[in-house]
Amino acid sequence: MAGSWWAKAQAGGMLLALLGWVSSCVTTFVPLWKNLSLDLNELEVWTMGLWQVCIAREEGAVECRAHGSFLALPPALRASRLLMCLSNGLGLLGCLLAAPGLQGWSACEGNPGLKRRLLLAGGAALGAAGMATLAPVSWVAYNTVLDFWDDTVPDIVPRWEFGEATFLGWFAGAFLAAGGLLLACSARSARTATPAAPACRQPPAAGHHPRPRNADLLI
Repeated sequence: MAGSWWAKAQAGGMLLALLGWVSSCVTTFVPLWKNLSLDLNELEVWTMGLWQVCIAREEGAVECRAHGSFLALPPALRASRLLMCLSNGLGLLGCLLAAPGLQGWSACEGNPGLKRRLLLAGGAALGAAGMATLAPVSWVAYNTVLDFWDDTVPDIVPRWEFGEATFLGWFAGAFLAAGGLLLACSARSARTATPAAPACRQPPAAGHHPRPRNADLLI
């Protein structure tokens, strides 16, 4: 019963990890971290991501332009790029490490200690990937709030607001962290009790020879 529960926990953790990793990759590359609607021209909606800025017009046309030099970007944007790429790499590494450690996976079946270590390493990598996703998304969201409520900027100036990728990034980080935690906690199921060694029989005393069972029949 306990083994079945831990197997389900591993399957759920792996599913959450894969979902979080895919969502983190999407968050990294879509230009939807911030939205900007112009009061003077409501037919245009500006969106910004880590790699480019796009203008969506009402007729359906979308025009995107890449950011300038990496060194010319704001510190938050540069750090977000690096952390999101790190998160994608750690998420992939965590999934690859944890997969052979799952119950029912034929790899390393004869070495439960190795399977447990793989689960722990995969869970740790996925947890780090979750933190690496939550940090830049929360940082950009915090700066967006500060800029939106900045009293030094005239009210006529348009303000950036949260984009869809911000919320997707929060979900991605939570899924990665939860999946890594489940996989790491389920590593205890990989332990197997070591069978007890058979009891050693005492050798017969010197000069004493065991009497065969059928000795009485021979007399």
